[in-house]
Amino acid sequence: MQRVFSGIQPTGVPQLGNYLGAIRNWVTLQNDHDCVFCLVDMHALTVWQDPAALREQTLGQTACLLAAGIDPTRHILYNQSAVSAHARLGWLFNCVVRLGWLNRMTQFKDKAGKDRENHSAGLYVYPSLMAADIHAFHATRVPVGDDQRQHLELANDIGQKFNHDYGVDFFPVIEPLIPPGAARIMSLRDGTKKMSKSDPSAQSRIDMTDTPEEIALKIRRAKTDPEPLPSEEAGLAGRPEARNLVAIYAAMSDETSAQVLARFGGEGFGPFKKALAEVLVAKLGPVADETRRLLRDPGHLQAILRDGASRAEAICEPIVTEAERLVGFLR
Repeated sequence: MQRVFSGIQPTGVPQLGNYLGAIRNWVTLQNDHDCVFCLVDMHALTVWQDPAALREQTLGQTACLLAAGIDPTRHILYNQSAVSAHARLGWLFNCVVRLGWLNRMTQFKDKAGKDRENHSAGLYVYPSLMAADIHAFHATRVPVGDDQRQHLELANDIGQKFNHDYGVDFFPVIEPLIPPGAARIMSLRDGTKKMSKSDPSAQSRIDMTDTPEEIALKIRRAKTDPEPLPSEEAGLAGRPEARNLVAIYAAMSDETSAQVLARFGGEGFGPFKKALAEVLVAKLGPVADETRRLLRDPGHLQAILRDGASRAEAICEPIVTEAERLVGFLR
């Protein structure tokens, strides 16, 4: 089986966009891949984090992943900072990557905006560490969305430049895994913006730990327009909020948007929102319940992360040690 590496920042509570865009796909990948799932707490520090909150959220994220179906006995689940190979290979890659390559990264430009001089250097070189995360395991596949595709291309460029610079064929080519029909979930308050756990408004998202009452209230308050739902997808043009709610329903019910509209087309948003809330509660309720149960035993969660870190280190330590030998480090 090919090795898959994927990471998620342990900041905030995972929300519906994380679940549909990544976590649900991770669960499926476990069936026919060798999976390494990483809570990338080092990446989280590109923006200041409250230390106590970061520790708490790392355990919370662990609980959510386990509740959603990640199996830490068959695969690996750990937090990035527990394995030193990430930082060591990240530095080697900082010395391989070219400034011109980093300057082309659109995500830094989007996040930093006009205030780029006041952002951390970590945010700027974060793609190098992401490349190290993957290459430290000689992973050949990475599930990515559109916003990370450019970083994955850079990871391949870095790996191939390392191979060229040192005359070796050491780091393999990484292939993107694009989930079929991956849903891009938008904010419940603005259908033109991606749903985000960092949004200051909790009303903009469905958190994985929301109660049924909270889910129903958020969907009821979700922004819509005065027109009824169309019967065909073409009728969603220029209606981002309607398109988003239909996409959420389709993703949660494993249907196409066309199938959803065939059933609800011509109706107002009231009945549709009620049906959408019921689908969300049915699918997310058990995950939220299991997350809360797991959080009552933080020692168990820490033991899972420690075991995962030990197994991760067993894989990547020989790889990174060899990379250090190749560049000339004296052991």
